[in-house]
Amino acid sequence: MSRPATFTPPPGTRAHRLRTARGDFAALTGEPARGPVRGTALLLPGFTGSKEDFIALHGPLGASGYRTVAVDGRGQYESEGPKDDERPYQQRELARDVLAQAAAIRADGGTGRVHLLGHSLGGLVARAAVIEDPTPFASLTLMSSGPAAVTAPQQERAKLLQSALAALDMARVWEAIQSLDAPEDAADLRGDGEDLRRRWMSNSPAQLIATAGQLCTEPDRVDELATLGLPVHVLSGERDDAWPVPLLDAMAIRLGAERTAVAGAEHSPNTDQPGATAAALAAFWDRHPAT
Repeated sequence: MSRPATFTPPPGTRAHRLRTARGDFAALTGEPARGPVRGTALLLPGFTGSKEDFIALHGPLGASGYRTVAVDGRGQYESEGPKDDERPYQQRELARDVLAQAAAIRADGGTGRVHLLGHSLGGLVARAAVIEDPTPFASLTLMSSGPAAVTAPQQERAKLLQSALAALDMARVWEAIQSLDAPEDAADLRGDGEDLRRRWMSNSPAQLIATAGQLCTEPDRVDELATLGLPVHVLSGERDDAWPVPLLDAMAIRLGAERTAVAGAEHSPNTDQPGATAAALAAFWDRHPAT
């Protein structure tokens, strides 16, 4: 999971409910401190993540003139969703949520098309939304998100989590996750564990079970995406255990996409190296202005 340095929104960022035709979603919106808005970006978190995973990006992207809207997906952290029904969390339903979020952002801010970014699982959902309807989007950034299912070791972890969620309550699964993490990861959980535990406990078990399945079974839809002609940015750390970096390199070539590998970052460049990540995002969006 991504581990943001803080769950406290930075100055110039507001927590609110994004009201859409498909329900309300918890959001953090950052505004440029000065000057005109160059564009608006919709940021989708990954598996077990939340809108707070992007907290460190709002400031530098705002300084570059970009409005940023990070959301909790349906059943994630502070966005409501059913606890025991997986149907609302099928990928096409989540993709339609994203289309509704983009429509609401455009209506509320009077903006043009939206720059869409999805991290990890959020990238798979973002890709599905764009394939469903590319019209609202100026660009797509796939952050640490690959062409199909995650690696075999990560599939095993996802399946283990599915089994645990089917048999245990959320508190007991949280305890099991801490015991299974590497020692350095467990130390991270203890350091800021209360925020992370609260986020975990607020997730819908049905959402986690359904999306874990998607990580294990996602088909390769790269060719479908490539036919759309939408500007795409493949961004990752220099190491990744969910989708190996050479696989991401090859995907970028297939898409004719721009490619950024952030030095010193792994699966979550948004929290590992937010300054360099924000600079790469702003530069990409500058080259593909929303109109």
